Amino acid sequence: MPEIVFKGKEYVYNHHLTVPYRPLVAVPDKGIGAPDLGGNLVIHGDNLHALKSLLPRHAGQVDLVFIDPPYNTGNEGWCYSDGVNSPIMREWLSSNPVDAEDMLRHDKWLCMMWPRLVLLRELLSERGSLWMTLDDNEVHRARMVLDEVFGDDGFVASCIWHKMDSPKNTARQFSVDHDYLLVYAKQASEWTPRLLPRSEGMLARYQNPDGDPRGPWLLSDLDARNPYSKGLYSITTPKGRVIEGPPKGKYWRISKEKFDEMHADNRIWWGADGNAAPNIKRFLSEVKEGVVPQTIWHWEDVGSTRNAKTELLNVMASGAEHEVFVTPKPVSLVERVLEIGADDDALVLDSFAGSGTTAHAVLKANAKDGGTRRFILVEGEAYADSLTAERVRRAIGGYAWVGTQRETLLEQKLTFTQFRKSAEWLEQIRAIELREGFAEADLADAASTATRRFDKITTGIDDGVLRVVGERRIAERAPGLGGSFTFCTLGEPVELEKLLAGERLPAFDALGAWLFYTATGATLPPIPQDAPRWYLGEAQDRHVWLVYEPDLGFLKSPEAALTLTLARTLQAWGTARGDGKGHLVFAPAKYLSNRQLLDHGLVYAPLPFALYRES
Repeated sequence: MPEIVFKGKEYVYNHHLTVPYRPLVAVPDKGIGAPDLGGNLVIHGDNLHALKSLLPRHAGQVDLVFIDPPYNTGNEGWCYSDGVNSPIMREWLSSNPVDAEDMLRHDKWLCMMWPRLVLLRELLSERGSLWMTLDDNEVHRARMVLDEVFGDDGFVASCIWHKMDSPKNTARQFSVDHDYLLVYAKQASEWTPRLLPRSEGMLARYQNPDGDPRGPWLLSDLDARNPYSKGLYSITTPKGRVIEGPPKGKYWRISKEKFDEMHADNRIWWGADGNAAPNIKRFLSEVKEGVVPQTIWHWEDVGSTRNAKTELLNVMASGAEHEVFVTPKPVSLVERVLEIGADDDALVLDSFAGSGTTAHAVLKANAKDGGTRRFILVEGEAYADSLTAERVRRAIGGYAWVGTQRETLLEQKLTFTQFRKSAEWLEQIRAIELREGFAEADLADAASTATRRFDKITTGIDDGVLRVVGERRIAERAPGLGGSFTFCTLGEPVELEKLLAGERLPAFDALGAWLFYTATGATLPPIPQDAPRWYLGEAQDRHVWLVYEPDLGFLKSPEAALTLTLARTLQAWGTARGDGKGHLVFAPAKYLSNRQLLDHGLVYAPLPFALYRES
């Protein structure tokens, strides 16, 4: 497989291994609800360190990663500061921030992205996928990096997001109206997208002019360009007109026997007069429940950059001080990603969280369908609390706002064929108005007015698109979506080879989660209620224990050693469970011989002497 070569690659290739583990530290007064490191998280800290901190609890558990990294346009002022220990990296740090004059800005971007993508892949579950937004500055390099990290068979799709709702007339050459959305999967050969629901416009195309008891249907061509040896035969219409064969250069797509069978089953449409060229009836009741996602995403469906800025301003327009994020993504864009790539119980990670759009989209999706999706956001900038987390707080609890909320109820591009069906579209619009309580009788009913979702329904045609929109005037407070989250920072590094010379000792949970992960490669499971003291968790082939308290006096005492009494306790507990697994015990010291350890099914791993020696 071809490899991408960039300056500094040899220094960052395995840099993720040297990044120290830093435990998550909850800040209770900045979250909503009781602190829970297994629930929704907003993490303030360097995202490379934060990804490393997530490994013990979330390696192989993340179902969808959505990231919006720096596009590296030369105007963003981002900094490369991963602290890789090499002269070339130290030289680079002296030229931060990265701007358009930096001739190595593409190399720096690749150096920044490489270790993060490696860790993101490690965090992905087997069913997981990664979605990354970019523009033309780095998308071609990103494809090559992702091919290396995920394997060239990890690529799923490159989607086009039509992000501009109007051309940029100040552009010197072209108005760049799109961004890319790269999609990769952990197991791309087995990964399948979720189908999207049919829009009102799609459903309106299904009609039932002949009253078929199987319900509405849509016409499908009987002819095709693909050569078919049984696709050259004559057809006689019900009125007796003979059609000698398919149009020139085409073939009937089914055999004569199959055609006669479908005609007998009333699956062939001959037009209203029964004498037209035949077409196949495709019944809505027999097609898939949804539609396969396409790679072109129009702003009408998933929002534009203008929509995104308006959304953010609406949420953050009042209250605590904050910064307005320059390039937010629309909630509906991330909602579409979730629709395609995440089940309703998915764990979603965004390590370039910015304004917090991903969390907003997850909360909105859960409120819509009752799902239990969880989010993890990571933001290293100073606005992690004042903007990122504040938006999540407001999305959960509601926010003061006066304005108009709009929801598109019907959208259809009008071709000449659609124009000829104007009566059908007017009927469809009328059906929406009736459904939303805007019949004349409803308008006169005060009780009905109070329970309507919208204050009014507007219908219009703009640039050849028919659009029906529900509008609701919000005053005083927009309703919250519900939910909770824990705000976290990153604690001091836990470096087992040094472990701070016993001066600053990590909490039991922090050290235990990292030891369990490094020893087993697995995430730390919940501790059983009947587990004895010092129990960490059950791995595939053993039980793991940690004799430890973050107290220097305890760690130097005999109580911290693995004794015969403790060994018997551990062995008895394991025997009672009947799983036949051995035991791995981390402790500062042991009072057992190797033979005694073997007899009790134990493997002893000493904690570093620096942990409990005299400082």
